[in-house]
Amino acid sequence: MNTEWKMAALDHGTEKAGKDLLRALVDGTCSVVVIRHLLPEADFSANRRRISPLFERAVTTHYANSTLTTIGPYLAKNIGRMDDYFHEAREAEKLTATVSFDLARRTRDALREAFDLTSFEPAVEPDGQRYAESNVRIYSHGIRTPLHNDNIMRDAAGKGLVVSRLRHQLSCVVCIQECDEGGELRAYQKAWESADERYKIIDGFGYDEAVVADVPRQDFKPQVGDVYLLNPTFYHSIEEVTGSDRVTMGFFFGFYDDELSAGVTWV
Repeated sequence: MNTEWKMAALDHGTEKAGKDLLRALVDGTCSVVVIRHLLPEADFSANRRRISPLFERAVTTHYANSTLTTIGPYLAKNIGRMDDYFHEAREAEKLTATVSFDLARRTRDALREAFDLTSFEPAVEPDGQRYAESNVRIYSHGIRTPLHNDNIMRDAAGKGLVVSRLRHQLSCVVCIQECDEGGELRAYQKAWESADERYKIIDGFGYDEAVVADVPRQDFKPQVGDVYLLNPTFYHSIEEVTGSDRVTMGFFFGFYDDELSAGVTWV
């Protein structure tokens, strides 16, 4: 594994993203890809205002060692209750439509162009059920998301879901609001492997920090408007937030082959 574990940052207005950056995330040779000015300021600001009234509709899931507060569903939490998940996905789509919040669609369209993708839409099951296109995450003062990884190919194995057949999974996050201090994404140059399950926190969220002992890491503190991509099958955490809420919109995306051209999204 390459010991250089660094992020790539570019300004969309003056630099081309290119498929090589996606490959670097997939291969584990790049920690984070940060794209600034991906969306026009007016579009981003409008969506930032539109989502505020929905904060009171956020739902908090409690774990022994953490909490997760979201507007919108989260597939990994409902992997055994897919009827509930698809119902929540439909309700979330209706809810965001009431305030014309279309940040996910605008972000997908911009990324499709930036990475020259042939398609980039939410995943759909053969029966027509559509996966949620995004969720909004709210990290309040004192909240930390423990060390974890996200791997839908592992979590949905044997469930017959289209996303379980993906070859690669990546993640897109848009920073809607910064916290005063903390809130860094901490990414480690180690992908999950089955032997790591001995480090899983029983009845809690994530893994013991010992699983990434002596592993190269990259800390990144997003600023408002940043769009950043990472490979979530590698271990990562969100460090403790201080002051104002840290608010992001995000979704996972993946590819069924190594061409990295036709992508699907979900959350």
